[in-house]
Amino acid sequence: MSNVLIEERAHGARILTLNRPEARNAFSRALVDELRAAVAASTQARLVVLTGAGDKAFCAGADLKERRGMSTEETRRFLDDLNALMNEVAALPALTLAAINGAAFGGGCELALACDLRAAVPDAQIGLTEVTLGIIPGAGGTQRLARLVGPSRAKELIALGRRLGAADALAIGLLSDVGDPLAWAERLAAQLANTAPLAVAAAKRAIDEGAHLPIAEGLAVERRWYETTLGTEDRREGLRAFAEKRPPVFRGR
Repeated sequence: MSNVLIEERAHGARILTLNRPEARNAFSRALVDELRAAVAASTQARLVVLTGAGDKAFCAGADLKERRGMSTEETRRFLDDLNALMNEVAALPALTLAAINGAAFGGGCELALACDLRAAVPDAQIGLTEVTLGIIPGAGGTQRLARLVGPSRAKELIALGRRLGAADALAIGLLSDVGDPLAWAERLAAQLANTAPLAVAAAKRAIDEGAHLPIAEGLAVERRWYETTLGTEDRREGLRAFAEKRPPVFRGR
């Protein structure tokens, strides 16, 4: 087994740590493969945290040394795998947090964008810098950044290859918190313990599917996902707990 990814559980969260600090935690083919396998094994978690080893980088993007040795077709296959990873992270039923411990550029920024929430240390930098290498973001960056901060702001950041500091990223809504990301993750996990897993997953899907639909279609999406919670044991437990004036015990059923 490679050691390019560290998997652990702590503070009620499943933590996946990109473990290539000597390469600024850049995406190698091995790291992408291992991270996809770890994400596939995370479907029962309540909170999945992605972070990087060391204090320099969350993920600096693709491993350009490895990339230089790839043929055009190999590069396309790698990009397919990288896109699959981002989509699999985004599709997790668990709440996902990018705990950005340093630089998050290119594919590293795209991984953060695929998460539900992003928190960073104060000296972190984040950006989609691909145009400075003669390419564009190719693992969801153009689409997810525009949906998060708006098309005009996304065009500015991507076209200029801008690197935002944590304070500026927080100001435009790219980050949810600046400080100690893993401590924030611990607080999130504690709060999630009081919520129903199936309801959280349904709410995530309703938001993601309806975000860019006309309001009438978005409301129909919400109703469809609401219906999935009506027959659950967790819903019945929530009503019982309310009537009995006690905290509910949700079981994800």
